Formats: sequence, structure tokens, C-alpha cells
Amino acid sequence: MINFSINKKVIFFGFIFTFFSSFGQSFFLGLFNAPIRNELGITHGQFGNIYATATIFSSLLLIWVGKKIDEYQIIYYSFFVIFLLFFSSLFFSFINSVIFLSIAIFLMRFSGQGLMSHTSTTTISRFFERSRGKALSTIWFGLSSAEFILPVFITYLFVLYSWRSVWQGIAIIIIIFLPLVVLNTIKKIKLNSREKNFYYKKSFKIKSWKRLEVIKDYRFYIVSLNMLAMPWIATGIFVYQSFISESKMWDIYTIPKAFMVYSLASIITLFFSGFLVDKYSSRKLIPLMNIPLLISMFILFNYQHEMSAFIFLGFVGISNGLANVLGSSTWAEIYGVKFIGSIKALTTAFMVFSTAFGTAIFGIMIDNGFSIENIAFVSGIYIVVSLALLISIRNKLEPIRLKK
Repeated sequence: MINFSINKKVIFFGFIFTFFSSFGQSFFLGLFNAPIRNELGITHGQFGNIYATATIFSSLLLIWVGKKIDEYQIIYYSFFVIFLLFFSSLFFSFINSVIFLSIAIFLMRFSGQGLMSHTSTTTISRFFERSRGKALSTIWFGLSSAEFILPVFITYLFVLYSWRSVWQGIAIIIIIFLPLVVLNTIKKIKLNSREKNFYYKKSFKIKSWKRLEVIKDYRFYIVSLNMLAMPWIATGIFVYQSFISESKMWDIYTIPKAFMVYSLASIITLFFSGFLVDKYSSRKLIPLMNIPLLISMFILFNYQHEMSAFIFLGFVGISNGLANVLGSSTWAEIYGVKFIGSIKALTTAFMVFSTAFGTAIFGIMIDNGFSIENIAFVSGIYIVVSLALLISIRNKLEPIRLKK
């Protein structure tokens, strides 16, 4: 492998892990919604309830397993996550009943969306200080790249192979490629390893909060309400993309193609947000995070033309790019990095739980006759309320500074 500096190796590790987290993300699993429902004979709502229940259990387990990243060297923790993702992908290809579907979704949500992204962002948040924003924005290009490539690619593969064969191919790639990445990037990284930067010295230290202290801080919940808007709303959109296409009378390929705009918007936003975070801080930028998402709900509510799919998903992509960077760096800025693994295990669990909420609430509303316009309106109300609460405390998000 090319002889990268240690900083670049850590970023490459984070990039690859966020790319491979896509196999447990809702945009990817949503691609298998229709063939699985048709094969098992279940409704949108039933699939949503199974998806939500499995996701909730994965988020609860993540609170405990995610905390262990503060206790074990990252190389050992990474190998555990890799083997779990491999097993989960292979298991997914053998779904033949509702019970197997529940277990498979639980495993993919836990190992993919949960542990893969948790391992990546925690490693980056802890390792980088001066350039944390740029580092986080760079690794999230991994997921944005997957969102750009995979929807159309997987839809094309369905023409050539069964959905089961696709999952078996994914499992083989995981077990061959990811161990090589780990051995060539973060083999020597320790829990106290930090980025090499000879020109930056902080004149103060930030208090590192323990998870129990964070749970008692009211700011944590208000910020979390805003952080969770993107996961639950986007998950509902991704999982029920076929329902949206049917409701709007769009072509079956419209949303998969629109994902390319979503991905490009995410990538462009990631590029700029990393520099902005390092210059202005996440605390000052976070009120802007969900405004593009609110605009996307307005478009989804008001417009029917196929071109609106590209515009609405483009705005979702802008919020996604902001959320990916701010969702990791904000906690490190406010609460320090010593216990960031256990804190992020909790916030990642919240995020995973919110995706379950989004899947369930979308499914329930769909089964009860709500139109996609009604759902967009409900989503918009949530964004407005949570944003109003955040603005009310925006001047109280400073960390506790300690003298050196």
C-alpha cells in the first residue's frame, strides 16, 4: 500500500468504514423492500414494523457494545465489527420467513449503520483536534460515494442476479477487503493517539464529560432533537421510496437516479462544511443544519413533476452533508474526547432508534391512508419545533474550559 502519513491512513480507514456502513443504511436496505415484500407476502406497514422493531433492538445493544471502543485498541474492535458485518450480510441472503427477516435487519442495522459508522466517526473524533471538521467531512465522502453509486448499480444487478446473490457477493467483498484496510491503516493507532500537527497548541483544555453527566445535561436533548430529524425523516423516505414513486406517479428509476443528485449535494456540502466547522465551530453552524431538509419537505408537499424528485433529494443531501459532520464534531466540542466513545455510542443509538421511529411512523401513516404530502407536512412541523428550541439555547452550547 502507498506509504501515507499516519493522518492520511486514519482518514482512509474512516472513509472505507463509512462506505461499507452503507450496507446497513436505510437507503440501501430500502432497495430490497419490494422483492422481499413480494416474496414473503407482507405489506408496507408490516415491513415497516419489522424494520422498526429490529432497529430499536439494535440501538439498545449499541449503547453497550459501542461503549467498548473506549476500552479496546481500535484494531481489535475493528476486526470484531468486520466479522459481524460479514456474517450479517451472508445471513441476509438466506431470508425465507418473517422471523429471518427480523433477525437479518437487526444484524445489518447493528453492524452496518450502527457499529461501522460508530467505529469510523469515534476514531476520527478522538484522533483529530485541529482539523477535526475537515477529517470528518472527508470520511463521510465514503457514505456519499456509496449513495451515489449503489442505488443505480444495485438496481442494475437485479436484472442479472437474484437479490440473494447480491448479498452473498457483498459478504465476500467484506471479508476479503476490509481486514487488509485495517492492517494497513490503523494497526499502530492507540486510544491516546492524536494527529501530528507541530504548529498548533491549545492554550486551554476542554472538560471531558462522562456519559452519566451528559445524560443529565438538558442541552444534550435539545441538540439531539435536531440531530435526529435527518435520520428519521430520510429513513422514511429511503425505505418507502417505492411508495413515493407510486404516489407521485414517477418512473421506477426516478428516485434511484435522483439519489445521484442527493449524493452530489452531500459531497459538495461535506467539502465546505469541514472547513466551516474548523473555522467557526459546529456549535455556531448547527442551527443551519435542518433548514435544507425543511425546504425539501416543502417541495415534496407542493410539487408532482418528476424533476421535483431531484430537487427535493438534493436539499435532503445538503442537510445530510451538514448532519454527518456536525453530528460527530458537536459532541466532541461540547463534551471533550476522553469519553467520546461512550457518548457517541449513546448518540448513535439514538440515531439508529430514530430511524426505527421514522420507518414505523411512515408505515403506520401509509397504512392509515396518509398521502406523502401529509407525511411531508408532519415532518416539517417536527423540524420547525426542534429548530425553535435549539435557537433558544444557541448561546449556551459552549464547552467548560480548563486551564492547562
